[in-house]
Amino acid sequence: MSLQGLASAAKSLSKYQWGAWSLVSLYISIGSGIVVALQYDLSSPFYSSTALDLLVPYGEFARSVHFYSSQFFFLFSCIHLIAIFEKTDEYTFYNWAILIISLPTAIFLLFTGYVLRGDSTGFSAGMIAEAILENIPLVGDSLNHLFFAISDRGMQRVYVHHVITLDVLWLILVWDHLRRYRIKVSNHIPLICLTFGFCLIIPAPIDPEKLGVTYISGPWFFLGLQELLRYFHPLFAGVIVPIAFVFALVRMRKGEKYFHIILYFIYTWLALYLILTTIAWLR
Repeated sequence: MSLQGLASAAKSLSKYQWGAWSLVSLYISIGSGIVVALQYDLSSPFYSSTALDLLVPYGEFARSVHFYSSQFFFLFSCIHLIAIFEKTDEYTFYNWAILIISLPTAIFLLFTGYVLRGDSTGFSAGMIAEAILENIPLVGDSLNHLFFAISDRGMQRVYVHHVITLDVLWLILVWDHLRRYRIKVSNHIPLICLTFGFCLIIPAPIDPEKLGVTYISGPWFFLGLQELLRYFHPLFAGVIVPIAFVFALVRMRKGEKYFHIILYFIYTWLALYLILTTIAWLR
């Protein structure tokens, strides 16, 4: 896709209120997340997650709403980024970089939510994340102790980051951007109803213990990285490759000298990641 193709896609997407839909989904996620957090037990994460479904009235629905509204929030945010691309020149380099950094922060929020479930997928994803951080020279152990430390402290650090740290960080990163927008939740009742209806029909996933299974797929956005880890060192696959993509997004502004090179790098990165994700999904 050329620059003209990206501009055309952005123009088509700009007809819809992706940013507003993202915010509404975030509000739903926060509200339902409070309900889920009140029932969560750090000492027995998997049991408390399953007990929420089985013992708490409408618990499965609340967990599903929290899970899917969080996914919708991230997906709508990504589409919103494409839709407003033509307006990127209105932002200073600093403001644009801050907005881009909010995307991996949102992914980290989703990831910690997966880990907190404590099921096969969540626990395995947490162990992989620990292994990646520990392979970072000099500061790896310190970073793992700061962000995860699941092997030593269980879900304590992950829970604090999911409920407090990452939420505050994301809000700080996007605050200047959010001040430009005013939305009324009452104007988006159809989206809310569709979200609730979807959650009534399709419960949020939770995996039982998989005895005898040696390969467990991680979260959907983690699959490509998980597959890449099969072929490359964790430092390259889990740190350098994602950071390179984020750095490219930060530099992806039309005024950049090497804009077209950066754009093609991003297209190539996304295409390869999609291929890796598909392979991991079919495995």
